[in-house]
Amino acid sequence: MSSTLLTDARLYALLKRCDEDLATTIRDAGCRCCGGVLHSARYRRKPRGQLPGSTQREHWRMSFCCARDLCRKRATPPSLRFLGRRVYLDTAVVLASMMRCGATPIRIRQLEELIGVSRRTVQGWQQWWRCLLPRSAFWRGARAQLCESVVTADLPQSLWELFRGDTEQRLQSLLRFLSPCPP
Repeated sequence: MSSTLLTDARLYALLKRCDEDLATTIRDAGCRCCGGVLHSARYRRKPRGQLPGSTQREHWRMSFCCARDLCRKRATPPSLRFLGRRVYLDTAVVLASMMRCGATPIRIRQLEELIGVSRRTVQGWQQWWRCLLPRSAFWRGARAQLCESVVTADLPQSLWELFRGDTEQRLQSLLRFLSPCPP
């Protein structure tokens, strides 16, 4: 499942369009502090974990800056492609962390060949899901939105199972749910 999603160019194009829609909503709302016009202040990201053979080596993270001189507050919309400040694309973080039977040497080798991720990195992601995320203020608020309980020891798998639809729809719903999560 994860290898086919990780190599699906249509998924990445869809996530980019979703990010652009979220950015348009933020820009149209104006500055949250003074109501001023927001100008583009996007910045480059060179994420790991992207499509093998992808010609797109850099991505732009949508962001805005207030046009008023005394304000200049930044507004960075949530993203379905980037999970906070992590170096890997969020699709890679979610799918690699969901390995149900653990990070076996064979699975790690496959992930390393596919997206260049090491065993240590995957273990760090799994620790974030099971230890750091459940203690965060984001999780305390977001968990209240869920209609069913989530077993934190089984994250992200238990969260994945709450969303309905085919694999692509579930992934998109999960990423949308996580998009306001701070790093």
